[in-house]
Amino acid sequence: MHVALFVPCYVDQFYPQVAVATLRLLEQLGCTVSFPVGQTCCGQPMANSGYAHLAGGCDENFIRNFAGHDYIVSPSGSCTLHIKHHLHGRTETDERTAADIRNRVFELTEFLTDVLHVTALPARPPRPLRVGLHQSCHGQRGLHLSPMSELMGRQGDSKPEQLLRMVPGLELVELDRRDECCGFGGTFCVAEEAVSVKMGKDRVADHQRHDAEVITGSDVSCLMHLEGILRRQGSPVQVKHIAELLVG
Repeated sequence: MHVALFVPCYVDQFYPQVAVATLRLLEQLGCTVSFPVGQTCCGQPMANSGYAHLAGGCDENFIRNFAGHDYIVSPSGSCTLHIKHHLHGRTETDERTAADIRNRVFELTEFLTDVLHVTALPARPPRPLRVGLHQSCHGQRGLHLSPMSELMGRQGDSKPEQLLRMVPGLELVELDRRDECCGFGGTFCVAEEAVSVKMGKDRVADHQRHDAEVITGSDVSCLMHLEGILRRQGSPVQVKHIAELLVG
């Protein structure tokens, strides 16, 4: 199975270890992985700020780099959702290619559970570890990676939780408000800084109340927000992307 690795720009710039962990994990699970070197930002920041008309160059570049791959996998729910819903081509030919890409792009945990149907993982933590799972909004409510507390009825299991429970010695802590927004929200954290920080502090406190040693999730942007709050508090709680916990 051939996989093209889509690495969001903030992962590339600030958390390259997440991209490396994603690459290693996919290879350990038998995938042949390539990295299209011409990839850049997917255009989500412009689109979310009301400037979608300025993201055309990002669309063209994404189509140029990722056309023709069996699968496209990314360690980011928000960027994956943006491509799934908003990637378009300017010409009729490019639009057909964009539609094909939209059907082939997957967030990492979605790919592992729905395409690879993983039942065992290579991860072996050196000691027992208490982990809190942050369910990011784009992944949860956009990609349906986990059930939503505001909806009634059967919605399926949490894909990140399903994978984390396969790791020996890893204990998932039960949170009081497991699917509450962390307040990052892309440019929201700039436009509404005080509200964003308060929401982030509330999420951190929930994990701390339940003695989580590590906070994990499938969106580095949310984890970056929570990590900044933890660092300012001088907290010993670590933040790790889910790929870093699943890889051997």
